[in-house]
Amino acid sequence: MRIALMADIHGNREAFEACLRDARKRGCDQVVLLGDYVGYGADPAWTMDRVMELVEGGARAVLGNHDRAVADLREELASDAEVVMSWTRGQLGPAARRFLQGLPMGVEEEERLYVHANVAAGRRWAYLDGPEAAGRALRDCGAQAVFCGHVHVPALYGITATGQTVTFKPVTGSPIPLLRHRRWLAVLGAVGQPRDGESAASYALLDAGLGELTYFRVPYDVQAAAAKIRAAGLPEALAVRLGRGR
Repeated sequence: MRIALMADIHGNREAFEACLRDARKRGCDQVVLLGDYVGYGADPAWTMDRVMELVEGGARAVLGNHDRAVADLREELASDAEVVMSWTRGQLGPAARRFLQGLPMGVEEEERLYVHANVAAGRRWAYLDGPEAAGRALRDCGAQAVFCGHVHVPALYGITATGQTVTFKPVTGSPIPLLRHRRWLAVLGAVGQPRDGESAASYALLDAGLGELTYFRVPYDVQAAAAKIRAAGLPEALAVRLGRGR
């Protein structure tokens, strides 16, 4: 089975559509969505319709911090993100709101765990932004492999039988064998708002049969997505950062 793993779509229709097309072209059998479907981007309603359609068709989906902020006004977001969230709440209908409220924090499937952020931090949404944090997270759960988003930068960590955490820098299109003598934590990067200096959308494909994970970067119409942000009257910085990948 080939599983497409996508995180941090953030209302970016152009990026999401491009990643879904790419995954279908590569023979994807299942889609797993790792949270933050809304926030930052100008197409939250379309994105939620597509996410709900995918889940109805068998996709897995978990809750992200921006998703929880739709209903929970206590969820803390950065200033620009809060401006967009106030606007986003007015864009979503009752069905999308109910769907978001019903999403789980994590989904376990065989020996895999899917979450949005740090499994050890629960609802505090801690960032897995280095080997120390990744090692702690892996030691706090029993899954063979954990897949998450939230950081917006692709990364892969493995923990050896002796407890040492090793870091791998994913290379686009190069399969990485998830060897059984290690446990793994994969950060997927972002579909809708990459922050690693590259504007192309990021997602990964897991070949569950072969035990291989491959990261991909997918170009999309950044200017169209940015123009929609401006047209909606959302913060200019959010349009600019799409082109910068920061």
